[in-house]
Amino acid sequence: QVQLVESGGGSVQAGGSLRLSCARSSATYTTNCMAWFRQAPGKEREGVAAIYTSDGAIYYADSVKGRFTISRDNAVNTVYLQMNSLKSEDTAMYFCAARQVCIRWVWRNEYPYWGQGTQVTVSS
Repeated sequence: QVQLVESGGGSVQAGGSLRLSCARSSATYTTNCMAWFRQAPGKEREGVAAIYTSDGAIYYADSVKGRFTISRDNAVNTVYLQMNSLKSEDTAMYFCAARQVCIRWVWRNEYPYWGQGTQVTVSS
């Protein structure tokens, strides 16, 4: 069973930065696509970014393009989300998710593996 463990959340002022990490227990073809989702109170869970761990192909939601950067380090089975120029609307619980491919990467129901989430709070 694949396990995903997020870390790096916290509280920051608007304009600040945070880096989230997602460590996966094993590297298998079933987790080739790693993604970050977020869910704010009262809102649906939405895709933020995704990356193929095999070739590094990357996808972003329009709302975070130019501010967030997703990356991976296959040597330590970890995916990162560098978040810069944070806004109050970025406040949410951030989840790491994994699946085999990144086709329709924003479709949360396509992901069989999820982490427990890490809270990001941005104050204005």
